[in-house]
Amino acid sequence: MSETLYQKIQQFYDASSGLWEQIWGEHMHHGYYGIDGQEQQKNRRQAQIDLIEEVLNWSGVQTAENILDVGCGIGGSSLYLAGKFNAQATGITLSPVQAARAKERAQDAGLSGRTQFQVADAQAMPFPDDSFDLVWSLESGEHMPDKTKFLQECYRVLKPGGKLILVTWCHRPTQNAPLTADEQKHLQDIYRVYCLPYVISLPEYEAIARQLPLNHLRTADWSTAVAPFWNIVIDSAFTPQAIFGLLTSGWTTIQGALSLGLMRDGYQRGLIRFGLLSGNK
Repeated sequence: MSETLYQKIQQFYDASSGLWEQIWGEHMHHGYYGIDGQEQQKNRRQAQIDLIEEVLNWSGVQTAENILDVGCGIGGSSLYLAGKFNAQATGITLSPVQAARAKERAQDAGLSGRTQFQVADAQAMPFPDDSFDLVWSLESGEHMPDKTKFLQECYRVLKPGGKLILVTWCHRPTQNAPLTADEQKHLQDIYRVYCLPYVISLPEYEAIARQLPLNHLRTADWSTAVAPFWNIVIDSAFTPQAIFGLLTSGWTTIQGALSLGLMRDGYQRGLIRFGLLSGNK
């Protein structure tokens, strides 16, 4: 990962994670609002828990002993999965602020003995081959500048027979029509605000996964199920508490909040897609 991108991602999450937790809680990812997206009255935190559970159900994971959470944020998924499966969980992030907060949250939850969090690059992980029986990446793939290398690393540290689950922002498939100039501009605006190098389509992720090769490969597009998330976040971003937090969090966080509509509009026009991929080594 280039030093400049690494620093931008680190600084973005160092600055914004505290506010996100204060206003929206420990899970820094989309919520699940029913397969048709109609369960919009659901509590936002419950929708985020439901997303984790629905992904586990979809991918067929019933047990896990040693979990890697790639792009762990402040430990939301790591702690949830460690508790659910009575498992060991390791989380990696580029943000020292996130890693430190995840450790605090693990201690508060009584899970320090079964979890560890560290600053590490997902494209060059500090783990031996065949280390984890579940590699979980929930909305971190969009930050990776080399999608192939990222998936190769996830595959390398996965135990034979283990499960890889990737959930990530994508753009629409382009087999039938290339992205238009306007769509490309929309994506560039999102990349700039959220420190993304680029995103790819779900069929492109599937092609990479087949080369690894992952067995029992499955993909799904859950864009409709998660799209209401952005309207709900927008509605909650402009309360007095949130506005005060934004003003004290710095320009990058303010810019991210002011640009929430980019993601909402991306879903509405069919440009932004929410892709799932799972398979076994």
